[in-house]
Amino acid sequence: MSIFIDKLFRYASRFVAMSILLLVAWIFTVLLQNSMESITALGFDFVTETKWAPNLEKFGALPAIYGSVLSTFIAMVLAVPLAIGVAIFLSELAPAKLKSPVGVSIELLAAIPSVIYGMWGLFYFVPIIRDHVGGIGISMLTAGIVLSIMILPFMAAVTRDAMNTTPDILKESAYALGGTKWDVIKDIIIPYAKAGIIGSFILALGRAIGETMAVTFVMGNVHNISLDITAPATSIPVTLANEFNEADSGLYYSSLFELSLLLLIISFTIISIAKFYFLRRKRIA
Repeated sequence: MSIFIDKLFRYASRFVAMSILLLVAWIFTVLLQNSMESITALGFDFVTETKWAPNLEKFGALPAIYGSVLSTFIAMVLAVPLAIGVAIFLSELAPAKLKSPVGVSIELLAAIPSVIYGMWGLFYFVPIIRDHVGGIGISMLTAGIVLSIMILPFMAAVTRDAMNTTPDILKESAYALGGTKWDVIKDIIIPYAKAGIIGSFILALGRAIGETMAVTFVMGNVHNISLDITAPATSIPVTLANEFNEADSGLYYSSLFELSLLLLIISFTIISIAKFYFLRRKRIA
């Protein structure tokens, strides 16, 4: 009987794993099929063209790609050091009475729907950016800030859990050898939890690059490439959210599907590069 259960469990696990791969392949196939008209009509110019004018049947994805990548980069730059700081505080520095309430608060922040972050950013951060940084407030910078706040709780919670897996004997040995709190955190805890910390960054990166509703409120949906991060811009999710219901031609509809396909490819590419690069560095180290 136990042999039968073992086989059943093995085949069930294999089926679930293969189902995930089939699901990803199915999504890719659907996007590719609906993108064929745009791919055939526009070719590689779709990726390099900067003009997006549906009334003229001109569709260029470069501004949306640029906005997606840059807003995600801004979010990661802002969120990563804060997430590490919060995780270190919760795992090593916070008094016992603070660890539980602060930890629960961070987890609750991760559960807030993205549309609420977007509304909060629109009515709170947009005026601040407009009055103290410049521009009209609806901009790439505002989108990056809102994204960083969205992914911060997730990164902090996962990083904290990874740091908490460090064996006490390693930390006590370091203290016994005269190490300070900073030495233990820098030389023992962070290296030991490196894989978990990198994993949290990669997962947060995937969420940030595909975030839709929060960014839609504060980015502006302006198809323009500018080095001024206080100027309105767009991203692939913002374009899809704002324009999918407005597609009134086959080419327009297909171009939006091709944008979705590009987002899928870009997400997989960035996450794969980050995963293999950082984990390879970890193995070498």
